Amino acid sequence: KTVRNDNSSRFGKFIKVKFENGTGAIHSASICNYLLEKTRVVGPNADERNYHIFYQLCAVSDAALKEDLALPAAADNAITKAGGTLTVEGVDDAVDLKETQESMVRLGFTSS
Repeated sequence: KTVRNDNSSRFGKFIKVKFENGTGAIHSASICNYLLEKTRVVGPNADERNYHIFYQLCAVSDAALKEDLALPAAADNAITKAGGTLTVEGVDDAVDLKETQESMVRLGFTSS
């Protein structure tokens, strides 16, 4: 979450397009992916949240996992409370974590 929208991307793409001389037809293109605003990882602006996964993990309901990972509540975590915004209207971090975990299983990720 940023002050501009609730799902601000931290990643960007630069697309370089080369054109044929004379005809103006596209000759080739390349894409460069990069991380935007690296400073938000450790210091989001006021009224903003950090990466979604941080809040999802703090909202985990599995007590054993929470203990294994030594996860504090979002309000007690320096990373998640830095921007002063712990929740986003219409977002359930615990539900989103479950969806993230299910997606990882579908993609073949394992716990080891």
